[in-house]
Amino acid sequence: MYHLPGTRGDSDAAPSVPEATAESPAHTVAEALGQTQVLEVLAELDRELIGLQPVKSRVRDIAALLVIDRLRAQHGLQTQSPSLHMSFTGNPGTGKTTVALRMAAILHRLGYVRQGHLVAVTRDDLVGQYIGHTAPKTREVLKKAMGGVLFIDEAYYLYKPENERDYGQEAIEILLQVMENQRDDLVVILAGYKDRMDTFFQSNPGMNSRIAHHLDFPDYDADELMAIAHRMLQEQSYCLGEGADEVLRAYINKRMTQPHFANARSLRNALDRARLRQASRLFQAQDTTLDAQRLSTIECSDILASRVFQASKELP
Repeated sequence: MYHLPGTRGDSDAAPSVPEATAESPAHTVAEALGQTQVLEVLAELDRELIGLQPVKSRVRDIAALLVIDRLRAQHGLQTQSPSLHMSFTGNPGTGKTTVALRMAAILHRLGYVRQGHLVAVTRDDLVGQYIGHTAPKTREVLKKAMGGVLFIDEAYYLYKPENERDYGQEAIEILLQVMENQRDDLVVILAGYKDRMDTFFQSNPGMNSRIAHHLDFPDYDADELMAIAHRMLQEQSYCLGEGADEVLRAYINKRMTQPHFANARSLRNALDRARLRQASRLFQAQDTTLDAQRLSTIECSDILASRVFQASKELP
């Protein structure tokens, strides 16, 4: 049995919902929300992420369950802590890490985790290269994550049945025991591509049985990506010049059909490259007076120079 030093509670103790606080018991959902400020976290999620309505709806459902459990505990009703381990599936750049951060904040404000921090890791952080290396690495990560949320990206890489000398299974076994025995002090979120995560869960029924919430993150459509682009530019005090809006939309439509497209992540990289070209263009005009408007405007040429257009030899 794996019990990490410095963590809360006995490994054999039954998990329970957070104890009622010294504050007066809430009698309405509004009062409970006022005590926890969960609505602020949900509002931040709406502001930060465009689209993803199914994901936001599921997060609200989970928050609602925890708020009602909090009310029940404050009124002395019999309650049992719900399983909160989750699976986030979807393509890169769809907001999985951002939602995990907000979920950690919600769990902390409702008293389900002590600190509300997020520890994001991959296989390399958990699995060792030789005998006796994996267990200490995994336990160290778990110790850092205790009291918060452990986010394991591309979790399916923990399981490599084709390699008999792979140590990923040892990390999985440690995770399984801690997820069960210390689930009142740690929430684990497994993330990755949906098809590979489905295969991972089929091969590891013990892990699948411990995951209570499966959230699927859809790809963004072109309109949502345009809205994300405008928000990214605005956050950095940039804007699109005349005609650049149409050029950017053409870029997005082309890029979405190409390999290795990573939604908002690819879009951010494209805008960074456009900013680089804009800077180079302005730098070359050394005798030109540059006002705030010129310094903040991304022109059509800054986007059209992308390899996405050069490869197709087609201009919008």
